[in-house]
Amino acid sequence: MATYVLFSRLTDEGRRTLKARPERLHEVNTELETMGGKVTAQFAVLGRYDFVSFVEAANNEAIARISVERGSRGTLQVTTLPAVGIASLVETLRGAVTGGPRP
Repeated sequence: MATYVLFSRLTDEGRRTLKARPERLHEVNTELETMGGKVTAQFAVLGRYDFVSFVEAANNEAIARISVERGSRGTLQVTTLPAVGIASLVETLRGAVTGGPRP
């Protein structure tokens, strides 16, 4: 499974929904699982975005489906970034230095 970081910003409609039904946050995470993703961590944040979520998904196509589905409801705007684990990055960089993957 690959890891992705989703930055979410609520629309006016999303803020109204969240105020009326705060439990909706948990429901969305459950829906995400039915689409092939799994929320591993989630934070409400202050500033440019309202939420930062760390999501595991099988591949770019799976997370694209999740992002489009969530954004199409009109309650939030989503920015999705792929994340690379530090251990994986170190191994990749070692392979680049030596000219190939490490055994």
